Amino acid sequence: MQQLSGLDASFLALETATTTGHVGGLSVLDPSGAPEPLTLARLTEVMAERLPLVPVLRRKLLNVPFGLDQPYWVDDPDDRSRPLWELYLITGLARKRAAVYTKIHHAAIDGASGAELLTVLFDLTPAGRELPPAGPFRPAPAPPLPALAVKAAARLAWRPVQTVRMTNELIRLLPTLAPAVNTVVGGMLGLNHGDGSVIATRPGRAPATPFNRSITPHRRFAFRSVSLDTVKAVKNAFGVSVNDVVMAMCAGALRRWLLDHDALPDHPLVAMIPVSVRDPASKGALGNRVSAMLAPLPTSVTDPGLRLDIVHSATKVAKAQQAAIPQGLVDQISDFAVPALTARAARVVFATGLLHRLPPFNLTISNVPGPNTPVYLCGARLIAHYPVSVITDGQGLNITLIGYLGQLHFGLVSCRELVPDIDKLAGYLTDELAVLAEVAEKRSANAQP
Repeated sequence: MQQLSGLDASFLALETATTTGHVGGLSVLDPSGAPEPLTLARLTEVMAERLPLVPVLRRKLLNVPFGLDQPYWVDDPDDRSRPLWELYLITGLARKRAAVYTKIHHAAIDGASGAELLTVLFDLTPAGRELPPAGPFRPAPAPPLPALAVKAAARLAWRPVQTVRMTNELIRLLPTLAPAVNTVVGGMLGLNHGDGSVIATRPGRAPATPFNRSITPHRRFAFRSVSLDTVKAVKNAFGVSVNDVVMAMCAGALRRWLLDHDALPDHPLVAMIPVSVRDPASKGALGNRVSAMLAPLPTSVTDPGLRLDIVHSATKVAKAQQAAIPQGLVDQISDFAVPALTARAARVVFATGLLHRLPPFNLTISNVPGPNTPVYLCGARLIAHYPVSVITDGQGLNITLIGYLGQLHFGLVSCRELVPDIDKLAGYLTDELAVLAEVAEKRSANAQP
């Protein structure tokens, strides 16, 4: 039995009739060199062999009475449909390829632990690997509900002490959380003159866009792959990071799409960037060990090179601010409210439309590290892995990417009614990289003596 953290449980509270909390990925496979055909029976056999390596795949949720405390993961004796994950085999792709779509609830994994989960399910050779011997599965008995209620009551009695500790920590951190990013970006955009000297940008307020509205249950997906070598060439020419180049690509692609729809705001968009805070001790553990930072996307800037310079400077400040927040405080705050109140508050927020009327950010952009060596599933070689992430009310667009074998694989998800032409947006990502590569080549040539 393992209790969910407040952060894990928050993904359960966010679920509504239009918002789901599961994340996943589409793995494109080449089974031509596999020792045996890739069939559903074979895939099921391999998954059954790997279940002992990932305990959460055998667990289901057990709620505490009256929602007084966070729920628990407990062993599922049936071990079928009740754990919060599913897997699909897709055949009939071009060039005789196949695909496997996996989805698992965000309450169980974050981006980093999801990537670690792939290393458990995939092998380094087509022949597979020898797994440690596993005895018969003997599920641990679930605890009686009255015992969970008593434990929850004891935790509630400790809340006043937690309140004092969190308040002291927040007071200590507040001076470090000033809107420095807005000052930096405002200066680079020339907004610190005239009226801009009073209000450099709109601190804490993301501009309105077509995808910052109420979402429906319908989704659109788009996938693209780009060369990591090309991204690194741009990175080296500008003296920035790979993630800076990715953010600049997203800023340029979003600018093009917003111009297409006559909806480009005068102010920069704001992106939420998940940041893994896993230390070596938590490596291999599932659940969520993640913080986040907000960074401006200079979509209002025409010059692609200047966009990249702005992204680099603004992200550097955002990283410094995020690093000043101890992960322990994030866990304490997310774990503080009882689930019954959290769920009710989430329903109120969604019902009032607060998130799309006053969005704290416009979209999520997440960069997840992946393996640098070829991997195989049931002997079939992995060609590409495209993330399929989450959108919520008020944030109807998500861009997530993962690196694998010299490429960055982008998975875009949107609400169908808000971004129906998401494939065009995905195409703009590759166009923007080509533009940045051309600018980088000219910059490198001019730098030579």
